[in-house]
Amino acid sequence: MIIIGIDPGTAITGYGVINRDMSGFLTCIEFGCIKTDKHLTLDERLSRLRLGLEKVIRQNKPTLAGVEKLFFTTNAKTAISVAHARGVCIETLFSSGAQISEFTPLQVKQAVTGYGKADKTQVQKMVKLLLKLDEPPRPDDAADALAVAICCAHTSVYS
Repeated sequence: MIIIGIDPGTAITGYGVINRDMSGFLTCIEFGCIKTDKHLTLDERLSRLRLGLEKVIRQNKPTLAGVEKLFFTTNAKTAISVAHARGVCIETLFSSGAQISEFTPLQVKQAVTGYGKADKTQVQKMVKLLLKLDEPPRPDDAADALAVAICCAHTSVYS
């Protein structure tokens, strides 16, 4: 089963693609970031995000998708732009036929580290261990997306 995890953002959207075999063993297929130039308009950035995500989906054909829920922030402008990016990601995943689940940062950290308030370093180390990677995944957005994919793999009703 191919699972994609998404850490949405307008400037940088992290993605992580993993495979979960019949015994529950997880392997990393691919991870990275879709970046948009800050000088582009919002509609141009969202369009580039959609095109980048469509390419990742075409290459990997995920059946399950996990998307990180928006964490409440005091900066309303940032929250709104991230909400736009989340919407584009969710619609693009839905159009691909993937079954979508959404997870809070606390749920993702709990699933990956066993502690809902783990810091980024702890999450990266556990992602490295769980996926048997040589190094912790970088950048942070891609590591977070892999953690979302792991959370999805462990909590999915299709597990």
